[in-house]
Order: sequence, then C-alpha cells, then structure tokens
Amino acid sequence: MAPITSTYRLQLRPDAFTLRDAAAQVDYFEALGVSHLYLSPILTATSGSTHGYDVTDPTTVSEGLGGREALVELSRAVRSIGMGLIVDLVPNHVGVAKPRENAWWWDVLTHGQSSEYADFFDIDWADDNGADGKLSLPVLGSQDDLDALTVEKDGEETLLAFYEHRFPVASGTEFGSPQEVHSRQSYRLVPWNAGIINYRRFFAVNDLAALRQEDPKVFELCHRQLKSWVDEGLIDGVRIDHPDGLADPAEYLGRLRELIGPDQWLVIEKILGHTEPLDPLLPIDGTTGYDALNQLGGIFVDPAAELELTELSADLTGDDGDSTWLHHTERQFKRDTGRGDLAPEVRRLVRAIRRETGSRCSETELNDAVVVAIARMPVYRSDYSPLAGLAARIVGDMHELAPGHEAAFNVLAQSLVNGGEGAVRFQQVCGAVMAKSVEDRLFYRTARLVSRQEVGGNPASLAVSVAEFHLHNADRAKRWPRAMTSLSTHDTKRGEDVRARIGVVSQVPTLWSRLIRDWENVCPSPDPLTGLFLWQNIIGVWPADGRSAASVPELRERLHAYAEKAVRESGARTSWNDPDVGFESAVHRWIDEVIDGPVADSVSEFVGRIARHGWSDSLGQKLLQLLGPGVPDVYQGTELWEDSLVDPDNRRVVDYGARRSLLESGAAPIDATGTAKLHLVRTALTLRRENPSWFDHGEYRPVFASGSGSGHLVGFSRGPAGDPPMVVALATRHSLGLSSHGWRDTRIDLPEGEWLDALSGQPVTSADARDVFADGPCALLTRVC
Repeated sequence: MAPITSTYRLQLRPDAFTLRDAAAQVDYFEALGVSHLYLSPILTATSGSTHGYDVTDPTTVSEGLGGREALVELSRAVRSIGMGLIVDLVPNHVGVAKPRENAWWWDVLTHGQSSEYADFFDIDWADDNGADGKLSLPVLGSQDDLDALTVEKDGEETLLAFYEHRFPVASGTEFGSPQEVHSRQSYRLVPWNAGIINYRRFFAVNDLAALRQEDPKVFELCHRQLKSWVDEGLIDGVRIDHPDGLADPAEYLGRLRELIGPDQWLVIEKILGHTEPLDPLLPIDGTTGYDALNQLGGIFVDPAAELELTELSADLTGDDGDSTWLHHTERQFKRDTGRGDLAPEVRRLVRAIRRETGSRCSETELNDAVVVAIARMPVYRSDYSPLAGLAARIVGDMHELAPGHEAAFNVLAQSLVNGGEGAVRFQQVCGAVMAKSVEDRLFYRTARLVSRQEVGGNPASLAVSVAEFHLHNADRAKRWPRAMTSLSTHDTKRGEDVRARIGVVSQVPTLWSRLIRDWENVCPSPDPLTGLFLWQNIIGVWPADGRSAASVPELRERLHAYAEKAVRESGARTSWNDPDVGFESAVHRWIDEVIDGPVADSVSEFVGRIARHGWSDSLGQKLLQLLGPGVPDVYQGTELWEDSLVDPDNRRVVDYGARRSLLESGAAPIDATGTAKLHLVRTALTLRRENPSWFDHGEYRPVFASGSGSGHLVGFSRGPAGDPPMVVALATRHSLGLSSHGWRDTRIDLPEGEWLDALSGQPVTSADARDVFADGPCALLTRVC
C-alpha cells in the first residue's frame, strides 16, 4: 500500500462525475502530487442525489456511479501508478425520501413490527407516543390532506398515493376507501409539523432514518461491501460520517477497526468542542480536520481589529459577537431546538428515563430538566473518556441554578448512572441539538467576522496567535500525525479562498466599518443583521478579475440561492418551516440592487484593494496545511482559486480541462487565474509524496523571525525524527499592513544549512525576509546540504 501523504476529495455525482469520470482524471491527480483519491459515498443512494449521504441500499455500489465494476476499474487505475483510494462511509442513517427505493424501509412500512427489518431502524413502537403503535411519517401538509389519498395499482402491487409520494399497502388491507386502507397500515401519515415522529432521524431531517449499528445483523449487512473492498485490496482507508449519532461510537469504531484491520487508515467526522480533546482510546487515526481548519484560518486574522469589528456588529445588530453573547444565545437556541425541531427525540428520551427510573416526576418537569441540561452541554456528546465528569458538572450546576427542581435532575442523574436506553439517547440528542442550534442557526445569526463562523469553530475567538498555532500543530504532530487536515469540505459554510478574502477585513477594520455604513445608507439591507452577514459573503465572492458582478449571471443566481438559505437557517425573520415571503422578496430585491445599483462600483473598488491580500492568505494557509502535521486533504477544485459558498454551491462540477491546461505552466504571478495556487499545491504535494518520512511522524519545529516585521511571519520546519530539518514552510500574514512599510530589518531564524526555494527554484542566499519573500508571500525551502 502506498503511503498516504495526501488526499484529494471527489464529490461523485451520477449526473456529472462518476467513478469512470474519476478514472479518466487519474493522471491529472498523479501529476498534481496526490497520493490517494478520497471518494464521497459510493453506495446506492436516493435517485437524483448529488451527494450520496442518503444511502438507500448499503449492500451495493451505486449503479448511477458505475457500480462495483467501475469501482474496481478506478482502484486498478490508481494502483497502476502508485496511488490509492479512500472511501466515505455513512453508518448512522439511510435515505427514506423515496420509500420504494429503500427495501428495508419499504418492508417495515409493509409489515410493521413483524418485518425482519423492524429492528434495523430506531423506531418507537409504543402506544403512548401519539402514533398509536404505528410508524408515523410526517408528509402531510395538514390532517385534512388525508382526503387527498388515493389507492393505485402498479402491476400486482397496491399502493397508497399522496401526490408524488407512494407507500405500500399490506396484503389483504386494500379494500374500502383510501382513508380506510390507510387506517389498516402499519404506518400513519401525519402532518409534517405535528411533532409525532417516532423514528430517530439524522438531526431533524425527516428523509434520513437512523440505523441501529449496535445490532450485529445491521452492522454486518451495512459493512459487507466495505469488508469486500478491504479483502480484495480495492481501498486503503475509510472516512466515517457522523459517528456521534450512533448509540456507542467507541464500541462501533472498535468493531470497525477489527473488521478492516490495523493497516487501513481510519478517520472520523468528529466535530470537537472549542477545548475538547480527541479521545486517545479510539482506534482511529484522527478526525477529518475541522480543528485544523479553524487554526489555519485564525492565524491570518488580525486580532487588532477586534474592538472595531465588535463595535460595528453591536451598533448595527445589537450583537457584539463576544463570548458572553454567543454562549447565552447558543444555550437559548439549544433550548428552542429541544422544544421545537427535536422535541420528538427529547420526548422519547424522557419516556425512556421515566421507564428506567420509575420516576414520579411529571413528564413536563423532566422534559424541562433534560432540555436545560442538553442546552448547557458544550460538546456533541460527553461519553468519551477525556470528558469524564462533564455531565456531572452540568447537572451539578443545574442544582445550584434551578433550586426547587432537584427531583427532576436527580432522575436524570439516575438514568445516566444506569447507562441504559436513557443514557444512550441523552448523548445522541445532545449532538443533534448542538448541530441544529449552532452550526445551522447560530453561525447564521451572528456577523462580526463570518470567516470565523465555520464548522467546529468558535466565533468568539476572532484570531489565533502564532504561539497557539504552533502548540496546536506540535500536539497534532505528536498525538495525531495521521489525522486528516482540511481547508474546504462539502460541509463548510464557505470555501477556503472566500474565507481568506473575508478575513482581510480584519486588516482594514476602520475602512470596512465606514464602507458598510456608506453602503447601508445608499442601499439599505432589509435587516441590519442580514445585511452585515451578507455584505461579507458578497465581497468574498465578488469578481476580482475586472468584470462587474452584473456581467456574471451565475454569480447573481448563486448569491440569491445563498441568501435565501442563510436567512432561513438564521430563523430571525424567516425559516424553512414558516417562510416569510415578504421578507425574502425584500432580500432578493436588495441583492439585485447591490449588483446593479450605485454601490457596485464601491464594492468592486474595495474588492480590488483587498483581493491580492486575500490571495496571499489563501496561499499561506494552503502551504501551512499541505506541509503541516497530519494528512492534508485537497477538496475538489481548490487547487485553483475557488469561490464556493455553502452546499450545494460547493458541490458544483469541477472543470478539470482548465486545470490540466494550467498544470504545466509552472510558477506564475499571483493573479485571478489561480495558477500560483496550482503551482504551490503541486510543488508541496509532490514534495510530500516523494519524502514521506519528513512528514509522517516527523519533527515539527516553529520558525520565527526578528526585526520590525517579525509578527508578519508564520512558519515551521519538518524533517525525520532525530535528523536536521529538511523542509521549511514560510508564509506572510497580515500582508495589507505589511505592504505599507515592508519587511525592512526582518530576518528569519532559518535552521543551519543551505536551502533552495522549491516554489521559485532559486537558492536562498540570505535570511533577510525581503530576499526570502522576493518572489511571493510564501516560501517552501528544501535542504540542499
């Protein structure tokens, strides 16, 4: 197996980029320096899916992607040139949007509790949950929609139809009116907002039904394909999607490690809390890299801007974005979520607690206690070994903060101590509430500096210091040297280059504050919070190549789609469940006014001023990621400048023809083509692939500078353990301020030896920063002797 020195993430799509399409580009990925292709989910998913996380048949490779035959062909293609494959596995849930495409779900709908697959799903069949012992399906607009049901025939099969939806009719129950037929089924169609949902979901997504991987039968069937891929040598590693949703992630990962063996690379999509360590007892190589992403972004933000950016946010929105406001708002949103979107899951948790403890506490009182405890949980779940005692401290705090409610918290504590169903569901609900309240709401409801509002991030922490950055890197090099590191993923709120450009705002906070107030005077946004939030994303994607935004039709469409998603996720003035058409129309009119109106020239002028510094930061964070501790992942297309916003925008088809034509051009000036980034990526990845011992379990040492510009440098050296450094990565930070006075007397404390800059091809003859950075904002030095 080839050493895993880097991965290149591919978003496969049946309609645009299949396994065979990937195979056709293997020579390009090899030339880029990639060691392993990292595939989005390849098991059979809901028809029309462009992401694959809604798997409908975990036992087969998607025919839409080419099927198992195409997977074998791709594996042979990469292995023939010394590369490998990583696959993305989704154990927590399956897609049920089109029930007929999911044989397990269809059988449960048909046969109810007598189905051989009834225990595969986490369904509450009790009579006291409002569903009358049936599986409730929240598809109706209202209870009156039952009148719209019809019965139809499809060959020998009888179906219950509701507009585009189709459901099975059990044999012998097909007689009478559609409503009578419905009443005899093992499922019950209910209004989407009735709160009668008795199957565990992925967060609050009704179309994704959770699986019980703790059941050996479920685990075996769901991992049968994976085992065959490992046994036949088709793959080299696995990325596990959302393990925190499982009943016992540690136990699951232990079984998975036993199944795939000790040599397969295993990383998990674990979103760590702000100060949460990754559990060292887990049999994994690390996370998928959101922790690294936030450190790499924060190191380029200027902390001196905090006061002015805070004042701007407070003046316009009433939110200063500091830790006090964020913590208070986070807890409020969690309480809202526990009583709203995830109320069915909380009620089921409470019923489990009452059953196990025999408590006489009222359901309302216990429900309130559970919601308050979950709201104060600062992590996705607290049952990992480094977090021992966290739940106890939270419950203990509640005794002090909510006197008179001791009985309910005692019952919760008893359930957690018992370690039964209540304890399991408590941990699962904590993660779901966290995701829905923070990443999918809070991060759209605050706007001090949106580039810091990323998955797993802490918006209260505006910047990362050089010292903190090096300590995090050193810890990763020592404890998790094979963890994945990322800058962009299919889940990031905006792409790495968009975040980098927005981050430059921190270098000109006074100008930014004045411009926002000027733009708002000329072109007032429908809502100050919405305006401040969207202005930043607008400048993040605004053309920097001389074109006007009005001349780029697809940009207008993308901004409209993003704005609509952002305001609905925020929930401040409109929402997915209750859209305010008037407000949303005002937002769309405002977007057009920004693009077509009198502020467009001012926006273009500002973007023209900061774009080069955004590119500088993009190159810097890319270099530090690619050569830093961990295994770097390059998200598809990000080897050039890339202006993606949140999904589905970040899953657009990549133009590999354009990238191929640019690949051989070599070093290039930093301009709108992005060729400079492509050159940096190829140089760094190739160096890493050709010298794995310098990086995998290698030494990490900070590199500092002296002189008046020393604060503008961030760098480190890498090399085999116990040997002198072999490579030095150096990046410029806060380049806009630096441009006014230059490096002057700044000297870099380079390790002893003679060095060559692999980016420019020139020997390094001086430690003077002016000489080292003469050809650009980054330097990649390799030892000559």
